[in-house]
Amino acid sequence: MIDDRYLFEIPRGIPLRLGRAWLWLGVAALIGAGLLAVLLVLSRTPGLQDIFPLKDFFRAALIVHVDLSVLVWFMAFAALMWSVAGDDRLAILGWAGFWLAVAGSALMAASPFIPDAHPLLNNYIPILDHPVFFFGLGLACIGFGAAALRALLTLRPQRPFATRGGAARFGILLSAVAGGLALLAFLGSWLQRPDLQGQGLYEIVFWGGGHTLQFQHALLAAVAWMLLADTLGAAPRFPPCILTFLFALAALPLLAPPLFYALWPVGSGEHVAAFARLMEAGHGLMLPLIAIAALALKRGWHDPTPARNAFAASLALFITGGVLAFLIKGVNVVIPAHYHGSIVGVTLAFMGLAYVLLPRLGFAPAVGGLAKWQPWVYGGGQLLHVLGLAWSGGYGVQRKVAGAEQALVSLPQKVGMGLMGLGGLIAIGGGVLFVVVCLKAMTGRPAGIGKTT
Repeated sequence: MIDDRYLFEIPRGIPLRLGRAWLWLGVAALIGAGLLAVLLVLSRTPGLQDIFPLKDFFRAALIVHVDLSVLVWFMAFAALMWSVAGDDRLAILGWAGFWLAVAGSALMAASPFIPDAHPLLNNYIPILDHPVFFFGLGLACIGFGAAALRALLTLRPQRPFATRGGAARFGILLSAVAGGLALLAFLGSWLQRPDLQGQGLYEIVFWGGGHTLQFQHALLAAVAWMLLADTLGAAPRFPPCILTFLFALAALPLLAPPLFYALWPVGSGEHVAAFARLMEAGHGLMLPLIAIAALALKRGWHDPTPARNAFAASLALFITGGVLAFLIKGVNVVIPAHYHGSIVGVTLAFMGLAYVLLPRLGFAPAVGGLAKWQPWVYGGGQLLHVLGLAWSGGYGVQRKVAGAEQALVSLPQKVGMGLMGLGGLIAIGGGVLFVVVCLKAMTGRPAGIGKTT
């Protein structure tokens, strides 16, 4: 039966081929982001920051690193899930979206090496103020939008209130709704943009859509937790109708963004504050799904697979990021500590699910010590990174600065940022391990289509 498990079978044909293609794009984005991450960590680590005076390079590298490791990786994995949960219909739309995303991502990655690319460190999608970057970003957004549109037109959950696979597909469909709304919000903000210039303009342009996009990532992370639990033989012991309802509850805040755009002008105080409150209150509706995932992890703890380790590390980082959100006071590095925790929690969920999907997509399985240790190395390094930032933020270290601009004068500040640097370097190693494991599987002897690990 297709839907007797949350971990539904992937149909052969277009869903399988598109899924493989999107995974390749996601891994390629992580490779590029990882290379830049080395320079980012060195530029902020006490002692090393004087040996590597990378202040001028820091901002451009940070922008491309964030866009590759968050925007492209997350959206490519989302498109993978939208593809494998669907069928063969509208294949041309799926392939057009993929190649547009590839071309756009390549242009974005190349844009820092073009003269006069001015970095703007606005939130959510930081940019390089240069036509090549904007053209690449536009192509990538159209590509990801095409993938979301195809999902909305073709993804029909099979009996979501009665079957586990249907409940999982329903969560994936809701994530496509979130992605579509986010892209429409970006477009609406651009068309209604106020008369501003520079970073202030793009802070507003990406504000509403950026907040909306976080619900896509969170919904897909929750789906990934359920699929990982199923892999461990610890599928949630709830009727599918309960899980379907909880996915709908977590997606309930998506009703708000269109209302905000209708009520208040883009960039107004009311518009900005409404999205901030939506983020603060809306993600609390995920608590039941987090609790169910934690209970499932407890039941499946006996199986020390890469999937279990990634599942555990994902929940730990996601919860840490959520707790840190309540500790933010002022503009300091507690803010990146919060979103690094949440983002890395999502990333680890996707990494674990990638290990599960590799043989189901026809690649070799992820096996061996590297695959088992990778989530612990990456997650442990990121936890140190996050805790170092949170500690330093408590002592007033500002965000989005590097080198001497950090003004690290007290011992606690230096200890905190040193911990951040150590954790970042360990996490880079964990990210490299993930890429190595995936490349080994994706270039090795293929597995039988549809087989599980």
